[in-house]
Amino acid sequence: MAWASRASGGSGGRPAAGLRRDGPLIVTEDLELLDDLLRLCAAAGAEPQVHHAVPEERASWEAAPLVLVGDDAAARCRGAIRRRGVLLVGRDQDDPQVWRRAVEIGADCVLRLPDAEGWLVDRIADVAECVGRPALTVGVIGGRGGAGASTLACALAVTAAREGQRTMLVDGDPLGGGLDVLLGGERAEGRRWPDFAASKGRVAGGALEESLPAVHGLRVLSWDRGDVVVVPPEAMRSVLAAARRRGGVVVVDLPRRVDEGVAEALAQLDIGLLVVPGELRAVAAARRVASSVGMVLGDLRAVVRGPYASGLDEQWVADALDLPLTGELPADAGLFADLDGGVPPGAGARGPLARFCSAFWERALTGGAVS
Repeated sequence: MAWASRASGGSGGRPAAGLRRDGPLIVTEDLELLDDLLRLCAAAGAEPQVHHAVPEERASWEAAPLVLVGDDAAARCRGAIRRRGVLLVGRDQDDPQVWRRAVEIGADCVLRLPDAEGWLVDRIADVAECVGRPALTVGVIGGRGGAGASTLACALAVTAAREGQRTMLVDGDPLGGGLDVLLGGERAEGRRWPDFAASKGRVAGGALEESLPAVHGLRVLSWDRGDVVVVPPEAMRSVLAAARRRGGVVVVDLPRRVDEGVAEALAQLDIGLLVVPGELRAVAAARRVASSVGMVLGDLRAVVRGPYASGLDEQWVADALDLPLTGELPADAGLFADLDGGVPPGAGARGPLARFCSAFWERALTGGAVS
């Protein structure tokens, strides 16, 4: 048709560089609206199909991941097979008949440009990335300094990757020394947090994953060895949202102090694990951490690490914190020797730490009770 070359970037029907074929179906004869929608598709990295009415090939309408129907084309789409993912798009903010037309074509919602441009770019990009179930996102926080939160975060990520999950490990603590060091990947090529600190708006999930260092079968976003960089809330939100869209699991190592950036990370967690040594001072410190974290995160659970002070056990610690108990973090006698030898936490599948992590993922990923 006449618009085919325009929809594919003027390349004779081939997708422009960086565009994906699994983009939306656009139905409109309004050239000005079409230009806007093509621009938004390009911003989302998607290559659309363009038609002036419902395609003669029924499969094109049914199989498109998203259908953008212009106001001008609503009447021509009446009678089309009802499906989800149909959006009615236009510019007239005061049209009283728009909702009637939306109902007639079974549209999910009505969008008005330019107000809805940001939302629509995100929606197009999601379908272009073949978004399915978002990643199960787990945050690990120490109840006090030296609790072992970073070790557990690395072990959870290494275990998930070894068991075949698409895995990303995110270092959310700029003062922690770098999880890539703990994994033995400080020399691995790829981007670190300073490269993303200025991120605003949407970050492409695939581009994020491919840009990060690959270590032990997982992708890790850590810090470089330069000066500490503050990650603004907008960057934290964008990066974690991109990581979650790729599916699998995301593990985030977080500091005890909740600033705006950490609050953004907490808001995207499915589960938080608070690592608490079995001693009274650690419990007292962890109560303050749990109080601040719990203001943002609804599902915070205790992981208790021995040895225990007299009269304490893992259930006592969890009860004192008023948190559900995920389990006792076992002592791993060979952990420090492994780290000295370049073996990351959780790499030994038969070790106690790896067994703890495997049991956690088995329950969490199957929807079973983790605590």
